[in-house]
Amino acid sequence: MRTSVQPGTLPAVRRRRLGAALAVATTLSVSPLAVGAASAAPPPATSPTAPDLGVNVTVFDPSMPVSEIQAELDATFAAQRDDEMGTERYAYLFRPGTYGIDAQPLQIKVGYYTEVTGLGDSPSDVVINGKVESYNRCLDGGGTTNCIALNNFWRTVSNLTIDVNATGQDGCRQSANFWAVSQAVSLRRVDVTGGTLSLMDYCTAGPHYASGGFIADSRAGAVVNGSQQQWLTRNSTVGSWSNGVWNQVFSGVVGAPSEEAFPTPPYTTLDTTPLSREKPYLFLDDAGRWNVRVPAAQQASRGTSWGAGLTPGRTLPLTDFLVATPSTPVQQIDNHLARGGHLLLTPGVYDVARSIDVKRPGTVVLGIGHATLTAVGGAVPLTIADVPGVVVAGVTIDAGTVESPALLQVGNPNGNGGRSDAADPTTLSDVYFRVGGPHVGKVDTALVVDSDDVLIDHTWVWRADHGVEPGFTQGVNGDTDRWRTNTGRVGAEINGDRVTATGLFVEHFQTHNTIWNGERGTTVLYQNELPYDPPSQADWQQPDGTLGWAGYKVADDVQQHRLYGGGVYGYQRNAGPGITTESGFEVPTTPGVRLHHVTTVHLDGLGVIRHVVNDVGDQVDGSRPGTPAYVVDHPAA
Repeated sequence: MRTSVQPGTLPAVRRRRLGAALAVATTLSVSPLAVGAASAAPPPATSPTAPDLGVNVTVFDPSMPVSEIQAELDATFAAQRDDEMGTERYAYLFRPGTYGIDAQPLQIKVGYYTEVTGLGDSPSDVVINGKVESYNRCLDGGGTTNCIALNNFWRTVSNLTIDVNATGQDGCRQSANFWAVSQAVSLRRVDVTGGTLSLMDYCTAGPHYASGGFIADSRAGAVVNGSQQQWLTRNSTVGSWSNGVWNQVFSGVVGAPSEEAFPTPPYTTLDTTPLSREKPYLFLDDAGRWNVRVPAAQQASRGTSWGAGLTPGRTLPLTDFLVATPSTPVQQIDNHLARGGHLLLTPGVYDVARSIDVKRPGTVVLGIGHATLTAVGGAVPLTIADVPGVVVAGVTIDAGTVESPALLQVGNPNGNGGRSDAADPTTLSDVYFRVGGPHVGKVDTALVVDSDDVLIDHTWVWRADHGVEPGFTQGVNGDTDRWRTNTGRVGAEINGDRVTATGLFVEHFQTHNTIWNGERGTTVLYQNELPYDPPSQADWQQPDGTLGWAGYKVADDVQQHRLYGGGVYGYQRNAGPGITTESGFEVPTTPGVRLHHVTTVHLDGLGVIRHVVNDVGDQVDGSRPGTPAYVVDHPAA
């Protein structure tokens, strides 16, 4: 039975662990499903300009029958709908044109590890007449009582227009394109026309909870945020925005709501984005040649990059890229990069036993279909030298079973001999990190940034709070087991100066989740959830006796730092009487370190966060689970 609710009326809770009954893949090998061949359209598939992107990439042409395209996408969605911890990866690329007709719209459902991307040089070049959607995922087997979006991770839609057409769908879905997602999901360079964009699936059975998310360089009319606990919209245009739970941040967004009434509603609005660079994208030029557009960095930017024409930046022919697969040796990759080439990682899981080393300025590493690098033998899967202009985008990096010192190292750990350029920052776009989940993971610090002038544009750094690791027992002792075996000390450590993060999501690490040591850093939306699984207070206590670790720590000697819109959430399981954390945010008390609109909330009846920032802000605990405490400005204005 379908239940219709008013968006934004439901209380918010966090992700729940998946039951053991979920059938998920645990193999580390890549065994793609048999998918249809890429369509043939000018230039023909035999043309030397048409690259071989592997069996997990399908290129559609508008001349293909809608029914054929629909059947292939439906088959992949059926396989990927619940495959949260699996190893399959897919990219669906659409040549310029219109897909779907009024009587037969193309209804795309996007599952795990799936990318849907247009190949035009503007979002208007590829039009989906229909929908591109993500619905609640039902975890109870019957699909009627526990349907949420809290675990809807790892999916991408970009560089196309969605002309909303719900022909054939039930009445509840007629007017909206549903995009009910949580972390590690991006909507970039998307133009939604003809209907509402709803970030909450209020048509599927509930409880409808969601924990997203990220939109950039996009345009939409009415947007329903609904039950989304936090969200960053950057450099976009919206007609209207309704609802919000805790942290709703708008940066450089035309039509953004005012923040004057914060925290009711909980909106944080920056007129311009301090530093931005849009994600690189594949496109076909007028001659049918394949290229990668690498957008230029912008300062104090506002609105979309494509509204006035081609996105400013540089165009690289795909022939400059090594098109890699999981079987490509790292030595071959490094040799290509050392000669000044670039790297395209096609969908799959790459076992990396020695670092992929990016040493030259201006190098581009672009992953499609959620290409995943997995550390083997304690390796650091990806390193970037102290050079400007490197862009890494669309890559997931997993910890392996042997502890790695880091999963991504940006810059020289010794801080010697580095070069940087504020006008051309090294940039990480949609780079995600995972410690545990499909297998045991171990890392000291997942993301280490030692270079100056780095831009982190949307990341999720996740020590897994649920998964299918061998030996992990879901249930009473599951969290205790995980604390000892699925280990990650720090999520992100920022040592460089003038580092900017737009959309920094870091969760569940075993000490400070984020440590910021560099000067003049800026964060626009920070989301953190403290670990679920400390077995006792003694396991969640600093050597000096301080109870717990702050989710966001700015070093005591930092003189200048800015944070806009931050949330630290608590949720403990199986921890006896509960775990206490002294403060969500810990920063030096100095005029140059300023936090604007920060929040703490506790979601169970056990744990306690005593203060929001340092010793300021109300306690959140079991007496009011789910009710946040806010600090508007620190230091107080």
